[in-house]
Amino acid sequence: MENNNVRPLNVVDERPARKANGWVMIFVVIFLAICAVGLIVTGAILSNSFDAGIALVPVGILLMCCNVFLFGGFKLLQPNEAYVLTLFGKYYGTLKNDGFYWVNPFCSAVNPARVSAAGLTRKLSLKAMTLNNDKQKVNDEEGNPIEISVVVIWRITNTARAVFNVENYMAYLSTQCDAAIRQVSRQYPYDVSTNGDEKSLRGSAQEIADVLREELQSRTDMAGIEIIEARISHLAYAPEIAAAMLQRQQAAAIIAARQKIVDGAVSMVQMALNKLSDEGIVELDDERKAQMVSNLLVVLCGNRDAQPVVSTGSIY
Repeated sequence: MENNNVRPLNVVDERPARKANGWVMIFVVIFLAICAVGLIVTGAILSNSFDAGIALVPVGILLMCCNVFLFGGFKLLQPNEAYVLTLFGKYYGTLKNDGFYWVNPFCSAVNPARVSAAGLTRKLSLKAMTLNNDKQKVNDEEGNPIEISVVVIWRITNTARAVFNVENYMAYLSTQCDAAIRQVSRQYPYDVSTNGDEKSLRGSAQEIADVLREELQSRTDMAGIEIIEARISHLAYAPEIAAAMLQRQQAAAIIAARQKIVDGAVSMVQMALNKLSDEGIVELDDERKAQMVSNLLVVLCGNRDAQPVVSTGSIY
């Protein structure tokens, strides 16, 4: 049943901010500063001779204060940096192109997720960044507990969504990364058992990386984040079952090796019997053939070197 009382999320999309060339405005600010100083000096000189000279001083001071206020609108951007600006609580726009700009001095930059040693960093980084989440214990498709962690390469593509649609886009990405890992790990086994075509977390690294990236991208679209790459950086059985799983892998390897040895030994015995029969070296009855087959299989399939017993008498 749909709950009509749930308020839909007010999605904010990015738009460019109104700006002016910073170099033009700095010449304007310098010109106004010169004018303010000139008015103050002129008013001070003429104040003894003319009453009107006294009025020039407060005008110059007022012009200087306005000039200082205009100076607060300058913004400098390096490549792959952005400012998200608000004006009296409303989204004003985003500065994304590198350069020197001037915007409304009443605008303030917003970035709730980036904190440096010097304090809150107002600029948003549009560079590719790396998230390396801590190892977490999850269950694979077969229910085995495993330890897994991933490395995510990501970047911000929509600055307004990153700032306004989520509380903290870095914490949001980390949380969604944990959820995506659990979702993907439940769909695949740690390793293939009998069916070699089955995908597994260990054996299908590229396929799992693609699935993980798509799963994570679907969760971070609302935050304006693009997932460039997501790969498993650590994968192992949990410590409580690691020893048992190692024994199972060793047993499977021993069985596969024994099977290959037996197949080779049988083919070699068959070749020996056929060669003896075709070249007429010796004629063996069924009992002697069985004894020869038994001896050859013991020699070929044994773990240790065989100790032959040489018979000096007749074989009959």
